[in-house]
Amino acid sequence: MNQSFYIKLYLATFAVFLAIDFVWLSFVATQFYADQIGFLLAPQPNIVAAGLFYALFVVGLLYFVVLPALKVKQSKVGTVALAGAFFGIVTYATYELTNLATIANWPLLLVAVDMLWGTVLSSSVAALSFIIGRRLRK
Repeated sequence: MNQSFYIKLYLATFAVFLAIDFVWLSFVATQFYADQIGFLLAPQPNIVAAGLFYALFVVGLLYFVVLPALKVKQSKVGTVALAGAFFGIVTYATYELTNLATIANWPLLLVAVDMLWGTVLSSSVAALSFIIGRRLRK
């Protein structure tokens, strides 16, 4: 695996993550978040901060889940999806449970939904990234 491979895989994974999360945020989560924590939401999202989150999250998902699996010839998509789910619940729980512990009246429903979403999103993106990575190697 050379530098070109890593760049292509990163960009593809970033695009997949952004596309799936865009659908979630556009069609499902916007109203839900407004209902749950609308009083805290900025009028416009901070695009730079969001971009940094996406960039770093994809690095973490690749480094801890996808790339190790690509190095093992016997790795299976299901195993990568499970590892991605674990990465997702841990990372999203870090944010949500910290908020629950430190912000008065942080909604428990939001904690559950966001952690579930992080699990599903990370699992899906890891599996797709693994498939893309295998094809890029050929």
